[in-house]
Amino acid sequence: MFDANGAHAPSVCVVVPCYNEANRLDSAAFQRFFPLHPEIGFLFVDDGSQDATVSVLQKLCAGHEDRAVILRCEKNGGKAEAVRRGIVHALQSFNPGSVGFWDADLATPLEALDDFTEVLNQKPHVEMVFGARVQLLGRQVHRKAARHYLGRVFATVASHVLTLAIYDTQCGAKLFRVTAATPQVFAQAFLSKWVFDVEIIARYLRFYKYDSKYVEGIIFEAPLRKWTDIEGSKLKVLDFFEAMRDMLRIYFKYF
Repeated sequence: MFDANGAHAPSVCVVVPCYNEANRLDSAAFQRFFPLHPEIGFLFVDDGSQDATVSVLQKLCAGHEDRAVILRCEKNGGKAEAVRRGIVHALQSFNPGSVGFWDADLATPLEALDDFTEVLNQKPHVEMVFGARVQLLGRQVHRKAARHYLGRVFATVASHVLTLAIYDTQCGAKLFRVTAATPQVFAQAFLSKWVFDVEIIARYLRFYKYDSKYVEGIIFEAPLRKWTDIEGSKLKVLDFFEAMRDMLRIYFKYF
């Protein structure tokens, strides 16, 4: 298991929120990744799953306790709270240099972590690296048309609310350099179950006194080489309207 004092802990800790993922979790992909990246550890947060997720996770982590641990939540609190609790636990227990979260379905392949960590290593001013699902030639980014266009509408609204020219707030692949801001940003529960990504940015803006130009400079959006819309996602098209409502709640709370 991770050294609680951080002496032998991986320098990067990635939180993977899991709720009823027994049939979707690609254990083999994680197990291939572990030995190739000893500097990256994973904290799997079981969010009160009702299926065999815990059993799958225990098998996945067996023999890799130095870089893969499980945090269990008795009740389902939603993705936002699972991510938040995971990051708070990682910060308090493992003392990583960077923390992040990654969707359990691996719509964004784990190999993208190489690109994310390289950005943080080469750009010391950057505090946040976000995956961006941009359908460029030579990239394998496949999204359902309805979700793509609703996503573009949402991203446009988000950029206006945040006063930042951000392309993709909702990609489930993000990495944060641990700074004085990090524990404060994740200290309290989020307003929204689904669009907490926007609230994270709003909290960074609040921490940096709403200096939009500064915050824009510490965010790096990394166009993904590959992203696949995995079947079984718990986010449905109708949730778009709930997300827009939550966007209003975020606006009135922070701006």
